Amino acid sequence: MSARDEWAVPCRDLAGRRRDLTVFVNAGRVVIIAPPGETAVLTSLDVGKLRSALRDAVMSAGDLPDEDPDPGLTD
Repeated sequence: MSARDEWAVPCRDLAGRRRDLTVFVNAGRVVIIAPPGETAVLTSLDVGKLRSALRDAVMSAGDLPDEDPDPGLTD
C-alpha cells in the first residue's frame, strides 16, 4: 500500500487524548479504522479532513478493478 492510499485524520477520544482515524483502500473498498476501543470525537476542521480523506479514498478505489463483493458481507 502506498502512502497515497492511506490517510490519517486527527481526532480525540472521550478523555481528550489525541488519536487518529485511519482511512485506506482495500480491494476497491474504503476502510475506516477508529482508535481501538475508543470513540472518535472530531472538530469541525477534522470533519473536513475526514471528508477529504474519504473523497480521496473513493477516487483511489475507483482506479482499482471491480471485484465481486464478499459473500459474507451484506449491504
